[in-house]
Amino acid sequence: MARKRAGGQRAQHDGEAPGTPATTLLEAAGVRFAAHLYAHDPAAEGYGLEAAKALGVEPERVFKTLLISVGEAGRLCVAVVPVTGSLDLKAAAAAFGAKRAVMADPAAAERRTGYVRGGISPLGQRHRSPTAVDDSALAHATVFVSGGRRGFDIELDPADLVRLTEAVVAPVRAS
Repeated sequence: MARKRAGGQRAQHDGEAPGTPATTLLEAAGVRFAAHLYAHDPAAEGYGLEAAKALGVEPERVFKTLLISVGEAGRLCVAVVPVTGSLDLKAAAAAFGAKRAVMADPAAAERRTGYVRGGISPLGQRHRSPTAVDDSALAHATVFVSGGRRGFDIELDPADLVRLTEAVVAPVRAS
């Protein structure tokens, strides 16, 4: 991975990066990242665990992007958690200053983000939503998140993920 060069040139990255809103955002911000393509199996039960296995990385470094409806008003928010577990809805609600949260309707998540289910990236979403990244992400030098389509993950520094999504960092995974 290489950093943004002086003179405003676009960031370089390792791997074949399909043009997605996520990669466009990373390149425009000059963020180092590695693009990882793999053959997506439509019969796979879990997109994130499939990615970890296909890429040969520890599953705790691969994070899934979930949309939730928070509070009485049903504000859509994003939670980024390791694929090895699930989201603690009560903890996620608290991270956004609310008492309750429920999983968002998948169709609403696709409309809000501009991505398809199984390929929703926390980066480059059509409409930015408040985001919480699980605190376990910061324990790793790099993490993997969806690059904006099934079979495509982006590896980046978790601090860059937090900065670009303007996320709060909180323990939102279920223990």
